[in-house]
Amino acid sequence: MNVDTDSTAVIVVDMQNGFAHPDGSLYAPASEEVIEPISGLVGRAREAGAEIVFTRDVHPPEQFDGNHYYDEFERWGEHVVEGSWETEIVEELAPEADDHVVEKHTYDAFHGTELDGWLSARGIDDLVICGTLANVCVLHTAGSAGLRDYRPILVEDAVGFIEEDHRAYALDHAGWLFGEVEPREAVGFD
Repeated sequence: MNVDTDSTAVIVVDMQNGFAHPDGSLYAPASEEVIEPISGLVGRAREAGAEIVFTRDVHPPEQFDGNHYYDEFERWGEHVVEGSWETEIVEELAPEADDHVVEKHTYDAFHGTELDGWLSARGIDDLVICGTLANVCVLHTAGSAGLRDYRPILVEDAVGFIEEDHRAYALDHAGWLFGEVEPREAVGFD
């Protein structure tokens, strides 16, 4: 499957120290394991001229104070707190000057961010999505993309997870409901 680089962006979801580095508070070994596959995918996409977007999950320390129900700190413990080392993209995937970085405060990279406007302004229709976690930020970002009429293509061997079952569920659900699922070698950039 080839995608047109003029209308495609690679979205690298939350490949941050907090999730993909062994010293991170929510480290998952499978998230670290996809650093190299993601690096290769991003390299091919850059070479072909596709846009590259990195998302960073960042939480101000007081973000959930006084919330009625939604509290990620209650669910996961404090993580990727604003200004901390955990919020940084892992060194191996450091964004380049032409890459776009989206700071988000929840699972969905479109919620409360400029991502939709940034993509629309560049004529982007197709999103090649990789990163972590499969059943959390990757799934919610891809689902939100599909609802906004983007074509989400999840790269099955470039998605981190906590449990293999979580990854399998997320990819199956995405492929069934709102997107496509492909291995890295099947995604070509024209």
